[in-house]
Amino acid sequence: MPELPEVETVRRGLAPILVGNEFARVEQRRPDLRFPLPQRFGERLSGRKVKALDRRAKYLLAKLDDGEVLVMHLGMTGRFSINGAATTPPPKHEHIVFHLGDGTRVRYSDARRFGYMDLIPIASLDEHALFKRLGVEPLSPAFTPEWLAMRLKGKATSIKAALVDQRLIAGLGNIYACEALFKARVSPLRLAGTLATKSGKLNRKTGVLVQAIKDVLEDAIRAGGSSLRDYKHADGRLGRFQHRFKVYGREGKPCPRKGCGGTIRRIVQGGRSTFYCPTCQR
Repeated sequence: MPELPEVETVRRGLAPILVGNEFARVEQRRPDLRFPLPQRFGERLSGRKVKALDRRAKYLLAKLDDGEVLVMHLGMTGRFSINGAATTPPPKHEHIVFHLGDGTRVRYSDARRFGYMDLIPIASLDEHALFKRLGVEPLSPAFTPEWLAMRLKGKATSIKAALVDQRLIAGLGNIYACEALFKARVSPLRLAGTLATKSGKLNRKTGVLVQAIKDVLEDAIRAGGSSLRDYKHADGRLGRFQHRFKVYGREGKPCPRKGCGGTIRRIVQGGRSTFYCPTCQR
């Protein structure tokens, strides 16, 4: 599933196309994706202008001039593409085409249909079921070592499980949690509560981990995200960060940290693969 860097890359690719433009027509080829599309979906979007395109966790938020927000989630295989030739019949997995006022077409394809879209009033967005339990944005000023220490205080779960809990940190997924833990030299098996004192104050590792998370996410965004299966930019290009993985997907390979001499190991935590170096991550 695309994580924060991939969704942010898609946002940056779509923003120059969508913001300031209007939906002239919506071509809806099925009534649902993962969930049913909103009633009168195309009708409600037609004529609406996009005022801003934001991101919250792994969601794209197109803020419209009528006070609603078009919420879009890519799921496992969802992707947007810009323009492209019309074909008859249309591509099998192309479910929605947004025809914009300037003639541009933004196409949404989703082979497995795990993505979804909704229209939500902006005034109630933060209290909507999709958003009200989401945690802090890891690239925001609010994500500090002090903040993290207070929320890890007394936690008996593993630090890896804590990091991918969307109620704690929004948008951080499996790949980038593994990479950040390696960068911070923190074992994914370490108890989350050990990164804080009993009173909830930070220790040295807390600050190192917070900075590692920010650095890894920012590096991944600069590389255009990671293309492992279906993910592509809106212009069709692949992400490049998968070529920079230090541990993810590298089971049995030598640790890339100079002087370590360890071997990357794969374990399963919470049903997900975790990759780490047991020699230098403690």
